Amino acid sequence: MNQNELYPVFLKVHQLNVLLVGGGQVAHEKLHFMLKSSPNAQVAVFATSFCDEIKVLAEQHKVPLVYRPYGENLMHKKDLVIGATNDPEVNKEIYRDAKQRQILVNIADTPELCDFYLGGIVTKGQVKIAISTNGKSPTTAKRLRQFLEGIIPENISDLVSNLNRYRDKIKGNFEHKVSTLNKITQTLISE
Repeated sequence: MNQNELYPVFLKVHQLNVLLVGGGQVAHEKLHFMLKSSPNAQVAVFATSFCDEIKVLAEQHKVPLVYRPYGENLMHKKDLVIGATNDPEVNKEIYRDAKQRQILVNIADTPELCDFYLGGIVTKGQVKIAISTNGKSPTTAKRLRQFLEGIIPENISDLVSNLNRYRDKIKGNFEHKVSTLNKITQTLISE
């Protein structure tokens, strides 16, 4: 049986230094979804030219656009790198340079040159769900995202906040708190 071996994490990209290399439509897609999920992401975009969509998005979110070709010195003090140029050789160079510096890297549309994938994301207030197809079908992840966005209630954040306040008031050890919260939330999955 083929299994998805990925380990999901949620990165605080508002606290990390992210490098995005590329200025075309693919780079725009990566930037758009990062900023949609984390509007205060600390990301800088480098390319020799930028499509209009990136310019607009960068202006809205105060993302620096730097007009210059890729060079390994761009990785200085970066925590995460996304390569999205239209040149496969430059993308491979980005990958090699990131790996040499032990920086996590994603090369767009090239699963074998990725330490991580940028999956589908559902956000409803404080609730965020990431969807991965192990890089096999972004379209499937997109459809699952749309489905989940439709069924998760808009007021889910109220529930999360109320449960958080209630959790703080429960007396007892960790196991007791978990048991109590499990009983309360059981109705979320009841039919």
